[in-house]
Amino acid sequence: MTTTAAASLLERLEAFMAAEVYPNEDVYHSQVRSGATPFAQPPIMDELQTKARAQGLWNLFLPEAEYGAGLSNRDYAPLCEVMGRSFIAPEVFNCSAPDTGNMEVFARYASRELQDRWLRPLLNAEIRSGFAMTEPDVASSDATNISAEIRRDGDAYVVNGRKWWTTGAAHPRCKVLIFLGRSDPDAPRHQQHSMLVIPMDTPGVRIVRNLSVFGYDEAPHGHCEIAFENARVPAENLLLGEGRGFEIGQGRLGPGRLHHCLRSIGMAERALEMMVARVKERVAFGKPLAEQGVIMEWIADSRIEINQARLLTYDAAERLDRDGNKAARHELAMAKVVAPNVAQRVIDRAIQAFGGAGVSADTFLAEAYALIRTLRLADGPDEVHRASIAKGELKKGTR
Repeated sequence: MTTTAAASLLERLEAFMAAEVYPNEDVYHSQVRSGATPFAQPPIMDELQTKARAQGLWNLFLPEAEYGAGLSNRDYAPLCEVMGRSFIAPEVFNCSAPDTGNMEVFARYASRELQDRWLRPLLNAEIRSGFAMTEPDVASSDATNISAEIRRDGDAYVVNGRKWWTTGAAHPRCKVLIFLGRSDPDAPRHQQHSMLVIPMDTPGVRIVRNLSVFGYDEAPHGHCEIAFENARVPAENLLLGEGRGFEIGQGRLGPGRLHHCLRSIGMAERALEMMVARVKERVAFGKPLAEQGVIMEWIADSRIEINQARLLTYDAAERLDRDGNKAARHELAMAKVVAPNVAQRVIDRAIQAFGGAGVSADTFLAEAYALIRTLRLADGPDEVHRASIAKGELKKGTR
């Protein structure tokens, strides 16, 4: 049951989206295209963030009242879904990945010194951040393969390796990375890795290239390949302790997966609304598209699937609140498989209903399709989540 405070926030959020976010989506993209470089903060984002913060629509994802709105995952769910309807909305409210997960890590696992240096500016959207985990030379779907080296050297750690798909690293305000690497190859499998805080201006940290997604640059955030060549950071930049990288990762990825699912549902809802409006106004073979049997099936299937995905994802949010990340892992895995796949199908139907316009830049559908396809890989591919779900079922046995 949504609390009164969350319901009030949702009402205000929806009003802000209608008045400020949707009307400025084209302005945002126009400013990005006309910027001096592909990766620059468009002025409209600063304006929207200032307005959102003034209205108290800020850091809504953080359950810790000290830092955010103090909402449970279940109460945050409908807000996150609404934000997912727009590419720019999560950033407007300072609720966009990877900063959300990184802020959670700093809030829960970092020293007071690291919080003062990095968490406070992130909470204020003064800086951005990246999460350096995935590597080009190993199958990172099995995170135990992560092989970038973290080596202790006196009062510092020295880092060597290469990461890619480090979201946000191309943003002009990206100042810090949270880095997962192997610190002890001889330790038990899930205690070999550690997490370090690495400032972007550390000598030896070099952006190799920006990776496009189906041809989209994802400006101004970027997905970067980054080389770490004898990058040296103070020992106090270690999070929680050596060998505890997986522990931190599980704490970070649980809510992160939930947020991806919720934003996917919001995107699917918008695609369905667009499809319905389109088929009402278009005529083919003597009658409106809305009266064509196959179109009616698309609409019905989309509504059924979206509602199913929402129920599954909201259930995962409640389990996460009640029992924590580890206990909710299978519910989160199920939602993570279902929500992006549902959104992909709904967006695909909407594209089909729009015809040529659907694959053009005249609607948000083509870019939405590209984005949602990546979510079947991000935070674990479908196959890994399905394997986890199956193992859980196999352990249950028979009654």
